[in-house]
Amino acid sequence: MARYITLMASLPALGQLFGSKQTPISRLKLESRLKMLEEEDAALLGQIESLVHWSHLPMERTDAQIVAAAKHFFQEVRNPILREVVESRLELHTVVAALRRRQRGESAPPSGEPWGYGRWVGQIQRYWTEPGFRLESAFPWLVEANRLSIAHESVALEQLLFSVVWNKLGRLGMGHYFDFEAVVVYVLRWNLVDRWTRYEGEAAVDRFRTMVDSGIQEFTNVFA
Repeated sequence: MARYITLMASLPALGQLFGSKQTPISRLKLESRLKMLEEEDAALLGQIESLVHWSHLPMERTDAQIVAAAKHFFQEVRNPILREVVESRLELHTVVAALRRRQRGESAPPSGEPWGYGRWVGQIQRYWTEPGFRLESAFPWLVEANRLSIAHESVALEQLLFSVVWNKLGRLGMGHYFDFEAVVVYVLRWNLVDRWTRYEGEAAVDRFRTMVDSGIQEFTNVFA
């Protein structure tokens, strides 16, 4: 416990999710601080990150393998906070994946193969054509997410989803300040800040390139 108190006390406050231009601590320094974790906890944190952040997964991993990894996690881990951290994120991924599949024109989720995880997979399949899959009570943000998906408002959709996850982690972290659960919540929230600040930077570069390309197109024949 003393070790984790020292660890958490050494980590700077993350601040607001959308008010940061960069993370308050680099990943390299964060990893250095995380060396204070017990070996078993460090491995568990890595397992959690690999499940909730699909960008951590190897490209060749299939949906079936991801679902199998999730089932293995829930069989091995009994901590209720950590289970809810992973479960809530996997369910969010499943709902968003369904929205994106439907937006691509799929008439139904793939049959005979795992494509999502959690208690809502069957309901999504039954109510595939309804805007919120009749899950609005469980996911109050789903109607807005569907609207943004249809409108191709990708930045606004990402911001909405980041907010949902950020707030969920905040609620799960209440009462946990100097234990392993606190470390997990901090790292997952740090990942959100990191992704958002990099996302904004990448979006800015794309917008700049678009403006440059638009300007050049007007003068393509100047030196013909």
